[in-house]
Amino acid sequence: MNLDSALKMLDYWVELGWLRALDHAFAEFVCTISAENNDAPTGQLAVLAAMVSHQVGRGHVCLDLSHLCADAEATLVMPPEGAAKLAEAPDSLWRPADLFQNTTADQLIESIRNSNAVSDGSHSTPLVLEGTRLYLRRFWRYEQAIAAGIRLRFSPGARENDQQLSRALDALFGKKGEVDYQKVACALAARNRFSVITGGPGTGKTTTVLNLLAALQSMASQSPNADPEDPYLRIRLSAPTGKAAARLSESIGGALSKVPLNSLPGAPDASAIPTEVTTLHRLLGSRPGSRQFRYNEDNPLPLDILVIDEASMVDVDLMASVFSALPETARLIMLGDKDQLASVDAGAVLGELCQRANDGHYRPETLDWLKTVTGYQLPDELADTEGQPLDQAVGMLRKSYRFDEHSGIGVLAMATNEGRFDKHLIKQCQSQDFPDVAWLGRSALMSDPAESPSVPDALIPLARHARSGSARAFANAGEGRVVNGEAVAAPVGYGHYLRIMSEQRPEATDSEADRPKWDFWAANVLSAFSQFQVLCALRKGPFGVDGLNRQVAAELRASGLIDKTEGWYAGRPVLVTGNDYNLGLMNGDIGVTLSVPWDRDEQGDPVQTLRVAFPSSDGSGTIRWISPSRLQSLETVYAMTVHKSQGSEFTHACLVITDRLTPVLTRELIYTGITRARHWLSLAVPQEAVLREAVGRSVVRASGLARLLS
Repeated sequence: MNLDSALKMLDYWVELGWLRALDHAFAEFVCTISAENNDAPTGQLAVLAAMVSHQVGRGHVCLDLSHLCADAEATLVMPPEGAAKLAEAPDSLWRPADLFQNTTADQLIESIRNSNAVSDGSHSTPLVLEGTRLYLRRFWRYEQAIAAGIRLRFSPGARENDQQLSRALDALFGKKGEVDYQKVACALAARNRFSVITGGPGTGKTTTVLNLLAALQSMASQSPNADPEDPYLRIRLSAPTGKAAARLSESIGGALSKVPLNSLPGAPDASAIPTEVTTLHRLLGSRPGSRQFRYNEDNPLPLDILVIDEASMVDVDLMASVFSALPETARLIMLGDKDQLASVDAGAVLGELCQRANDGHYRPETLDWLKTVTGYQLPDELADTEGQPLDQAVGMLRKSYRFDEHSGIGVLAMATNEGRFDKHLIKQCQSQDFPDVAWLGRSALMSDPAESPSVPDALIPLARHARSGSARAFANAGEGRVVNGEAVAAPVGYGHYLRIMSEQRPEATDSEADRPKWDFWAANVLSAFSQFQVLCALRKGPFGVDGLNRQVAAELRASGLIDKTEGWYAGRPVLVTGNDYNLGLMNGDIGVTLSVPWDRDEQGDPVQTLRVAFPSSDGSGTIRWISPSRLQSLETVYAMTVHKSQGSEFTHACLVITDRLTPVLTRELIYTGITRARHWLSLAVPQEAVLREAVGRSVVRASGLARLLS
């Protein structure tokens, strides 16, 4: 294919919605650069350049040419969901499968290897070829920087500290008969200046990192080199989003009092463990309108330890910026669930770092060291004489303290991860074998299940479920449940927060001077709203965010719980969709619109006005009241995508599966949606076959990070 034909084909794909205009523009840019440097750009180069850009837009760091040749349409997901179908074309080269089905990766490599737009990274070119992976240069540099930052921190600490560490861990965890993987993860993290602690919901990641920080501060205060005036390490806690930061801050604030600091050597002061959590962008000193941060390799962060929670949400761009800003001597600790969805933007850093975590792969010397420090002999299946350096820095928490053997949420999460959401498990859900799971299948969503699915009919009972929570749909919801000795309230829907908004509202005569009353009320409304959330796989379509937001709002209005469904109204929940540094709001923050009598008419009498109440991002529990006119990037949030829900937990979550298979419906998405539910889970499944097939599909993002660290 010559260059003109290739560019014409790419332009046609843009018209169909298969490619972004940006992808086409990048292909033209690469060809222009090539021509300006006395090269003759080929159609093959143009197509591959567009495909690399396309893959980055889909979250991949690079384009793997071997995967492209093996199955082009699956690799590129072309045509994408919702795009126009292929019309009659002048030749057979209009589909990716036709372009690459008779081509090998070696042939593609040979066709671009000598182009002056492609290099191995040793000199500046728009594309970098490494093995079978083709990168945009910027993303190749990100990956190299992350790998270099991790390798720099692999060296184990001094062995003379082993006894101190062992004493500290025994004081924190005691000496139990069975292996305590929290204690093991703490030991591994203390051994290296880079570490990962991964585990599912309820496995105690926050507890583990608090104990780790306490042990490190204990050891620091006992060091002969410690400053008598200030013997402690400088620690900063961070998360990718404001909501994740607030949640970690709240968790740490509640858990710190349980850490036995007085029993540790040196009895470190509680002030040595920070409770304030900030977003990574704020920590690095983001500059609006710029990719650059205030803290970088020339101006490193003033810290000794950095903890990043919800690390699965961090993309390669931001992670590279973190390593750039870290002092060489600083310790980095990453926390997260390796099985969750990866970041919205390019990369799946945590997932790639943890891809061997299930099997441990600990070397004999690591196992011997762990036995010395923790007293535990790890199972033989976690041993590997050929274990990689990265394996020795990854600790996996293997016991859930939230979900027991009776928990349907725990069973479904495990089954999803293992790709076995089979008919037997679905039957258990339908028979209400799990007290914490409600199955809203076809019979529950359709007025006549014998008929073919009717989407409008299906949304009506789903919206009613969102309003009430439908406690009757759960096996023992009316009786309540006890989890880890704590009574769990019955499941609720959105009617719960709206009733609290109405019933607990202060007297209209209370003015802004009575601010604590209004703050207390708003905090109760926000807390009630956070107890329930509808989660969707898609944004568009009837079973997506847009369709369900409209249907739920209509149901709430019909029930007299809200006054209208469009524009601003009391009770409208909103999700911030872009960072606003002037207002101190971050992407993912949620607020509720409330009516307050803080304005005055000409006679000085109170006038009702709308304000949006947001919880503070520092976990302090204070409320920020913001005028709707000042809010720019937001949307109504009766329903949100599973991606947007990451970093959040809800007492009761309703996960809505689409009525047809789509590329985004994967094992990781369903697992993430299920595990957003803390105590109650509703599963809305119009088509069982779609759920079963989706669980069998796992997303693997193209990247070379793991290879760089092997």
